[in-house]
Amino acid sequence: MPARPADPSTTRLVPYITGREGEHPDLLASLHGTQGPDGRLQLAYRNEQNGDRDLRGVLWGRCSQNIGPDNLPTGRPRWRMVHPSRQRECMEQLRCQVCAQPARTDHGYLFLAGPHEAQPAGAGVRTAQPPVCVRHARTAAEQCPHLQSRPTVFLTQSAPLSGVIGTPYQYTHGGLHALPTDDREALPYGHPGLRWYLASQLVRRLRAYTVVSLDDLALARHRAGTPPQA
Repeated sequence: MPARPADPSTTRLVPYITGREGEHPDLLASLHGTQGPDGRLQLAYRNEQNGDRDLRGVLWGRCSQNIGPDNLPTGRPRWRMVHPSRQRECMEQLRCQVCAQPARTDHGYLFLAGPHEAQPAGAGVRTAQPPVCVRHARTAAEQCPHLQSRPTVFLTQSAPLSGVIGTPYQYTHGGLHALPTDDREALPYGHPGLRWYLASQLVRRLRAYTVVSLDDLALARHRAGTPPQA
């Protein structure tokens, strides 16, 4: 599944996970509290469908998708928005966030973080940024404001799923209410608060990694004879 070549109004390649104009989250009215499998109340959709929950039972925010005849996202990009379903797809399947192709390299997976997020040797790193393929690592770095074109590049051999980022809800006599939250704060799988949580981004924990540079990747591509980036 190749990435759509470019935003029609610009020359920029549009990452697969980027939200598009016309894509909207489902209404609050579609949510309610219901009895879960263990008999306790939990957050749910009134007409819950397969895929609304991930494999660990966490409820995910629904968001419409603008998909073209080639099965790729279409429409003007909303550069600071990440589509929850496409982010989840790339994280679950370890696909490149730019082109949606398998991201595995000969030496592991590449994940990008902000320029000041390097960790002490052996420390675990948690990220909601899906991996990137070697071909599109620089594109992702240049187009994400958080990375400032100077990312920390992690080459990792182990990146298990660890939790989700999203919105907590409270159920009262007045109905459901979204609670304030830090949109960078992740809840780990197994946390009791996930019963009333609507996930929007999947998080992985990077282990057994090496910090490399974009220049290292460019040199490796050159030596391998990789064709120029589309």
